[in-house]
Order: sequence, then structure tokens, then C-alpha cells
Amino acid sequence: MNRFAQALTHHGLALRRESLRTLQINVGRQCNQTCRHCHVDAAPWRTEMMDAPTARRIADWIHEHRPAVVDITGGAPELSEHFRFLVETARASDCHVIDRNNLTIIETESFAWLPEFFAANAVEVIASLPCYLEENVNAQRGDGVFEKSIRALRRLNSVGYGTRLPLNLVYNPLGPKLPPPQAELEADYKVELRARYGIEFTHLFTITNQPIARFAEDLRSRGEWDAYLELLANAFNPATVDGLMCRSTLSVGWLGELYDCDFNQMLGMGVNAESNGGPLRLWDVSPAELAGRAIRTGDHCLACTAGAGSSCGGALAAA
Repeated sequence: MNRFAQALTHHGLALRRESLRTLQINVGRQCNQTCRHCHVDAAPWRTEMMDAPTARRIADWIHEHRPAVVDITGGAPELSEHFRFLVETARASDCHVIDRNNLTIIETESFAWLPEFFAANAVEVIASLPCYLEENVNAQRGDGVFEKSIRALRRLNSVGYGTRLPLNLVYNPLGPKLPPPQAELEADYKVELRARYGIEFTHLFTITNQPIARFAEDLRSRGEWDAYLELLANAFNPATVDGLMCRSTLSVGWLGELYDCDFNQMLGMGVNAESNGGPLRLWDVSPAELAGRAIRTGDHCLACTAGAGSSCGGALAAA
């Protein structure tokens, strides 16, 4: 039994899937950045990307089952040749669409059209900005990233994001520690970004760094792996369990395979078919068939329940 499962048992808790609300689609691992904390291990040289038949089958599933939310991620999801098709299909199926955006993609010549496309389709933009200080962002995400991010935020503001359209920012700690209180940090971000750059946004989401992929490699190389897991385990907060995203979110990979969350996807911990134990693909099941299933867990799940908790929508409870 992993340490997360032990914590659940100690508190008399169980983790099972509820009704599906969000279909999160990871369209591939290619990205125009190479961030130190990236749990996807995404980079410009990655070639794992969704093909046309898979995109079509996912689109057909969306049209048939119409989840409330379609959340598109990557890598940089916009690099997928099927990104526009998936957004437009989901919107035509009355789904709310989220794009997980790294901001710098907007500053590339080939993707200058993105802000207007997002606005035309009422796409919610969730954008990575791990600090309002240039030196901290560049340390985590690469030289020059902060300046490009600020320009991209201004372009999003110019088409209505942060005022009439939802623009949410994501904070990740720099290093092996828990995020500060989300509401307090959001207030700081709003003051600083408005005063320094004239930028408006809707909400800030604080997300704990997952001890997997590139961040895990950094922890091990610095001899901080055990200490970080101990920090997460000691900060386990049972009040976060009811709000965990894996209860109502289904993650689908670039090959169409299913996972309880994007983090499990990166670890290859798929949702198995109950009959033969083999991997399930999205088009093999309906939302009703998934409800009530036990959720696969590992030590990494401690990051989602530490302190105030962490999900794709930020903190889950009071720390």
C-alpha cells in the first residue's frame, strides 16, 4: 500500500469516481518550452502527438456524451494540428472549453492568431505564470520567458480576457515547498501585475509541484526526494479529498487511453478494463460506466492533498 493510500485508510477515507464533469485531453508532449517543474517532461524535441483518427474518435465521443467541460492540455496543446478542431467540436457540443496555455506560444509568429480564436470561441484560458517577478519566472521556465509572457497577457487583455472573459493564472513554487495561501497570493499578483504592467486577470491557481518526471529528477539529483515526500505526507489534509479532481475528471492521452488524472497519465497508471485488466480507450466506455470505479493512486497523490490541496483548479481547502 502506497503512502497516500495509507493516509486515506488512517482517516477512514476512500477514493472513487463520481459523475464525470471534465474530460481532460492531453494532445501530446511537444512544447516550445522546457520548464524545470514540468510533470509532462514536455520539450520541443518530443514527437508524441495525437493523430487524426484518434482526434476524430475523441471528437465523436465528445459530441455523443457532451461533458460539461473539455480541458485541453499538452505540452503546448496549440502545437497539435487538431487543436482547433477539438475546440470547435467541443464548443459545438455545448461544452465549456479550457486551454492550458504557456503564454509564450502566443508570441510565436505561427500562433499569433490564438487570442482572437480563444475569444471567438469563449475559451477559458489557464496560463502558467509562476511568479510576478522576472528573475523567478526565468529561473523556472527559461531566459526571456517572463517578458514574452507579459506581452502575451497584454494581448489577451486586449481581446477581453481578464475582464469579460476568464483568464486564470497558475503559480507553482520554485523548488520543493508548498504554495502559500492562494487568496493572499492572488491579491499580491493582482496588485503587482496591475501596477507594474497594467495586466488584469480573473483568478490565480496555486498548484503543488508533483514529484514526477523532470521535477522528480531534480529532487533526486539534489538529494531532496525523501525530504519532499516527507513534507507532502506530513501536510496531508483530509479536507481536500472530497474536492480531488480525479473524482470528476477523466484524463485521455494522445493515443486515446484513459487515466484518472494527468499525473497518473505521465506515470503510465491507466484506467484498466475490469474484464481483462487491459488499458481502456475513451471510445470503449460511457461516463456512466466509469462512475463508482476505484481511483488508482501512488505516493505522488500526496501532492494533491498537502496543505490547502492542489488541483487543476488550484487550492481545495483551507491549509
